[in-house]
Amino acid sequence: MSANTTSATILIREDALLPAGLVFETEAFLPGWRAVQNLDGHGVSRKIAGAQWNFFFLAGAISANAIGREGPATLRRAVKLILAKLPSRKYNALQITKVAPRNFLGIPYLRVSVHSRHIQEGIYLVPAPDFRIRDAADVPPVPAVALTLGHADEPQPQNAAGTPHETVVASS
Repeated sequence: MSANTTSATILIREDALLPAGLVFETEAFLPGWRAVQNLDGHGVSRKIAGAQWNFFFLAGAISANAIGREGPATLRRAVKLILAKLPSRKYNALQITKVAPRNFLGIPYLRVSVHSRHIQEGIYLVPAPDFRIRDAADVPPVPAVALTLGHADEPQPQNAAGTPHETVVASS
């Protein structure tokens, strides 16, 4: 990785599915991850959009601190810490959004923030490989129960299990 890594660096998982014919100039960053060279987040997004695919930006930055002077080794340590903190491994790209060298009592450290990104063909964010779209045949029918309003001594509607339904009425 080059020493002039900026805060717009895009990391793509090595096993990420990319559009046919789309090639990025990359270099190894961490095991399983490659850093895109010569393009920032907007440039990568334009190339992916040109192939009729989508490049999603997920809100919610994830940050980590790594002790050491500003440099590639410290940046890699910080990104390793972030990858360990990720809530899921469903997304196939990361964007380094902020790199801030700091000192605490004379000890240098690097604060790194990233956002998850995801490259896919469809327009709906579907990171899970086992996701399937439910059609009308998959949706169970809602039991049709007549609700009677009246006195408390009248029978209450019940579902198939024989338990009374609960009805909530909200007014504004």
